[in-house]
Amino acid sequence: MLDKELKYYLDNKDRLIAEYNGKYIVIVGNDVVGSYNDEDAAYVESVEKYGLGNFLIQFCDKNNESQVQTFHSRVSFA
Repeated sequence: MLDKELKYYLDNKDRLIAEYNGKYIVIVGNDVVGSYNDEDAAYVESVEKYGLGNFLIQFCDKNNESQVQTFHSRVSFA
């Protein structure tokens, strides 16, 4: 799971919001690897570069508390 990336965001939240307020940031490990105005662009580009499940997209907003959403897909192989 993306525990490391979430911890990095939460530990550095004030600094990241000050730098990226109003942007969607992409975190891999302990690094911000991209910032975007649009969540879809962040997702599409990050999937291509890092593969699904290897990055966290977080909206930075000083007026809003961090919200975490987890999405799971159910895949069945017959």
